[in-house]
Amino acid sequence: MQEKDLKSLVKQILSNKCESQHIELKAAHEGCPKRLYDTLSSFSNQDEGGTIIFGIDEKQDYKIVGVYDAQDIQKKINEQSKEMEPCVRPLFTICSIGQKKIVSAEIPGVEVFHRPVFYKGMGRTKGSFVRVGDSDEPMSEYEVYSYEAFRRHIRDDARAITEAPLDTLNKADVENYVRLCKRERKNLSENVSSEEILELMGVIHSGAPTVAGILSFSKYPQGFLPQLCITAVRVPGNEMGDLGATGERFIDNARLTGTIPQMLEDAISFVQKNSRHKTVIDKNGKRTDKEEYPSIAVREVVLNALVHRDYSVYSENTPVRIEMYDNRLQVINSGGLYGKTTLSNLGKIRPDTRNAVLANILEILKITENRYSGIPTIQKEMQEAGLPPAEFSVRHGEFYATLYNSVNQPEYSGKPADILAFCSVPRSRAELQGFTGMSQFYTMSHIVQPLLESGALKLTLPEKPKSSKQRYVKG
Repeated sequence: MQEKDLKSLVKQILSNKCESQHIELKAAHEGCPKRLYDTLSSFSNQDEGGTIIFGIDEKQDYKIVGVYDAQDIQKKINEQSKEMEPCVRPLFTICSIGQKKIVSAEIPGVEVFHRPVFYKGMGRTKGSFVRVGDSDEPMSEYEVYSYEAFRRHIRDDARAITEAPLDTLNKADVENYVRLCKRERKNLSENVSSEEILELMGVIHSGAPTVAGILSFSKYPQGFLPQLCITAVRVPGNEMGDLGATGERFIDNARLTGTIPQMLEDAISFVQKNSRHKTVIDKNGKRTDKEEYPSIAVREVVLNALVHRDYSVYSENTPVRIEMYDNRLQVINSGGLYGKTTLSNLGKIRPDTRNAVLANILEILKITENRYSGIPTIQKEMQEAGLPPAEFSVRHGEFYATLYNSVNQPEYSGKPADILAFCSVPRSRAELQGFTGMSQFYTMSHIVQPLLESGALKLTLPEKPKSSKQRYVKG
């Protein structure tokens, strides 16, 4: 960063009086901190990296104390950076605030393929850290392994379950799958035996069923993998622990077992059973039922959790969880985002596939398309239902997909005539949002869209409905 940027950042820190996900503060007026390894590791192991600011003492109410020697501290930081694996290359900036010198060290995030960055003196397992808020936390053994699995292309869904006999697989289902393979994969149609096909497609390995094979074709997968199931609950409130009118913790509670196709259908049934339904009557008197959550979106969220969860030995005791609250539906699976996928590019680029064998089997069975269309489909269904976009997050090595319903959504108190009067001259989305005082999603889907459909409002660029230059004007 430039000197003016550092001064601006210091001003912001003094105003907020706190560290953050990307900012670490060190006093350094009496010497260079002797142990920067934890922060060097944690910042390197996150996509955006982070910045260490030297010369601010949070113990003295974030007082600017300056650094003891701007030249020497850079040398000392570099020496510690060389003790990391791979080596960290900080970018330094110096500025003066009053009579004090402030030094910043920008730590770039490294490519996923080179993670975890760790302190060589402690080794990969104990010397790897992750940033959690304003603190550096040791990586779990599983978090370290997940990077290793990506780098070495470990296929946990294709690992053999040697204690499971081959006849645990449903013979009729396997024979049907082989027929589908021969039809869908033309190079398997001739001179390839059924056993060879099952080996090639990862259903079995060295004569034993794989994780993917058991989850797709076993008579009862949980006999060998008891926790690779779904637990589903309907909570009487908006938070886990809320109690119902008679003190009940759950309105409904189920453990869903079977193959992935069976668990998927049972999960959809559970959500539908515990969902509220509205009857909507349009202006022509036609009655239609409106789902609390679009069934297609629910199917995609659950399927994504089953297909993309982590199937390593580190998480095979953790089920997929469905949690239904008054205001939202959450589906949680073990394993964060895999490979180079980030929350910002989720659903926008072709992701790295954690369980390619399982995804391929389910594609042949027509359970999934395996074309990376799940996230866009979920968002499209939520938008068409007039609901907020699905939200996705990663917390402590788990992936959360959240669908919100219409409960607690604010209502616009104005009248359509107010919007039409405001749009007597062309207005942008931002102007409309400012006028209504509601979120852009609510403004566009609940207020503007009905007026467009009725012809009361018109687009200035009808051929480019999503253009940033789009304006809305009274029809």
